[in-house]
Amino acid sequence: MRMRATARGWTAVWLVVLALVQAAAFLAVWRVAVHTGIGQWVDTVALTGNQIGQDRIDGPVDNLLNAMSVVSLLAATAVIGFIALIRGRIALAVTATLLIAGANVSTQLLKYGLNRPDYGLDPERAGVGNSLPSGHTAVAASVAVALMLVLPRKVRAAGAFIGAGYAAAAGVATLSAGWHRPSDAIAAYLVVGVWTALAGLVLLITQREQAQVAPGDAHRVAAVVLGVAGVLALIASGLALTWLIDLRDTGPDELGRRPLFIAYAGSAAGIAGTMAVVMALALTAVHRLVPRVQG
Repeated sequence: MRMRATARGWTAVWLVVLALVQAAAFLAVWRVAVHTGIGQWVDTVALTGNQIGQDRIDGPVDNLLNAMSVVSLLAATAVIGFIALIRGRIALAVTATLLIAGANVSTQLLKYGLNRPDYGLDPERAGVGNSLPSGHTAVAASVAVALMLVLPRKVRAAGAFIGAGYAAAAGVATLSAGWHRPSDAIAAYLVVGVWTALAGLVLLITQREQAQVAPGDAHRVAAVVLGVAGVLALIASGLALTWLIDLRDTGPDELGRRPLFIAYAGSAAGIAGTMAVVMALALTAVHRLVPRVQG
């Protein structure tokens, strides 16, 4: 198969852009969802809408979320590191571990460091304070992306789809269980996206000058499918929430079943769409970060 040297300069620029764009998106989500009345209202309505059909999904949702413990995170990290090591990729093993650790530690620091003003829209949870970003969602997303990085090229695309689906399900589950608002899950994905870009830069720095990549390893189709699916989900979410804003003068507890369901479903689409886009962006560069020929 034809091989060529990796375009390190352009790849570095792409990773820096990804980090900055996702960091800016995180700040925008935090600013709108936490520090504006309309943002808090939409989040609260979506969280109230989780009551529709909740008794039917409580079991699976609880099982999924309860499986995410410190022990399970350490076990998953060890498995991911082991996969990289048996492939002879020491730098990849270290970087994937740093990605998981950095994303989850920064998520907890942000959660306890950011403030949440009380606009009186969600009195039941006012005492809890800030919950953005979601720790459970960050665990699932960081493990999913790290696993995609360390998998061999032949199964990497499949791993990206499975990982994105798992992380999206975890984010929606936090909403379904009433543990987190939609913006909490979306913000967690963006934190993981920033750390993924930073991890890519580390891999690029540690990469040997004579490393080569096969153009066929680019996973372009998988990245496009994931990205387009994510964008379509985000558009659907935007349309649903735009319709909902017309009811912003009504309290969340006073809304009927239809607007509550639209808020919940629209937010779930936004959560899943964000994860799909984050994974698609990571997939676009992974073949350059983990080249077939290390040199």
